[in-house]
Amino acid sequence: MCNLIQRLVIDRLHIIGDIFDRGPGADIIMDTLVNYHSVDIQWGNHDIIWMGAASGSEVCIANVVRICTRYANLDTIENGYGINILPLATFAMEFYKNDPCENFLPKFDGESSYSLKEIKLISEMHKAIAIIQFKLEKKIISRHPEFNMDKRLFLDKINYKEGYINILDKSYKITDTNFPTIDPEDPYKLIPEEIELMEKLKFSFINSEKLNKHVRFLFSNGSLYLNFNSNLLYHGCIPLDKDGNFKKVKLHGKEYSGKALLDNLELIIRKGFLHMHNSSERQYAMDIMWYLWTGPLSPLFGKEKMATFERYFIKDKETHYEKKDPYYDFRDNEEICNKILIEFGLSPEESHIINGHVPVEKKNGESPIKANGKLMVIDGGFSRAYQCKTGIAGYTLIYNSFGLQLISHQPFESTEMAIKEETDILSTKLVLEHVTARKRVADTDIGITLHQQLDDLKMLLIAYRKGLIKEKSK
Repeated sequence: MCNLIQRLVIDRLHIIGDIFDRGPGADIIMDTLVNYHSVDIQWGNHDIIWMGAASGSEVCIANVVRICTRYANLDTIENGYGINILPLATFAMEFYKNDPCENFLPKFDGESSYSLKEIKLISEMHKAIAIIQFKLEKKIISRHPEFNMDKRLFLDKINYKEGYINILDKSYKITDTNFPTIDPEDPYKLIPEEIELMEKLKFSFINSEKLNKHVRFLFSNGSLYLNFNSNLLYHGCIPLDKDGNFKKVKLHGKEYSGKALLDNLELIIRKGFLHMHNSSERQYAMDIMWYLWTGPLSPLFGKEKMATFERYFIKDKETHYEKKDPYYDFRDNEEICNKILIEFGLSPEESHIINGHVPVEKKNGESPIKANGKLMVIDGGFSRAYQCKTGIAGYTLIYNSFGLQLISHQPFESTEMAIKEETDILSTKLVLEHVTARKRVADTDIGITLHQQLDDLKMLLIAYRKGLIKEKSK
């Protein structure tokens, strides 16, 4: 009965990205969405990295596995998707058994319990796959000078004897100097055991039936952005320069910006998974998926860099700073929001931007409503890992015939506690817009489609009556 009521009440569910990674059970969420009656997804950078991994990109696979070890979330890979992690565990125990791997201790969500032996092994696996990731990134950055990501290569900048690294015109002491798989003379070269390990992981990812099913669903029901009922939905940002103009990004030697950039990026990455094109096109598509995960001009990432290496190996926090795209300074500017809406073919008078990606820190006084209500950020930290930072447990934006309502949710401890103490998820409702003339189905995108179908049926009926088409014989 509860499911029936929910189905009747919720006409369509929109997910503004990042189903995967920070919390456990992404496979369970995807199973639910696959069976949901009406849903669409605007891909987040964490989704795209899984999509790249399922397509066979080794650098995406390394990132996915690294994040799962970082947050002790290997259950999603092993039990959720049936991917064999034993080769990584065997490799890690061989090369890092005497390494405390203190910089690679996993972060826990507070619910799972692990023995010291398990924590040690996960830390070893974490370090092993991180080093492989840094090596693999060299190949992709070298293939694409247009990415302008040479500054994200670090292994050749380490003084392995002295234990320091030269970056940003400064010298920093590194906090870990044990690199048993790195040749200082050729630091990006994969050793034979690493090559064999990545081949096994790649085979498991490509041949995971459940992962394949979920990623196909993401491609079929997802997109980089969506225009729906005069609302523009996207996960990250529309790359802007310091003057508020759309940044130009080079793809296949041609520059794109704004809507054209997102349209062409989506076209490229669909080729990467479908396996219907030649190997060079497919490789380019998989490389673009990785770029969308971490690239400085990626509309899904929106930062100058992802300081993964620095956080592992450099104590000085000035190197950890990730400068955001100017978009995040401008998104509280109504004029810029109107400019974005016009770029995507929407009327600024009645349209809104629905944004995700960067969690709103409500506990520090940040508002999810920007630019006089033109833009709404609905990432409030559903994942438990973000709740200490945001102070809440996520947002739900409701759009109905009366207008817009934003619901903020308080953290939910557990089903067991809810039953025991007879408590539910506590939520606070904020009315953003209230219209005097209620919208009807005819005023929505679906209504326009129904009108078109009705017109087509009328034309068909007229053609039949005039004898232009024949009745089918039984």
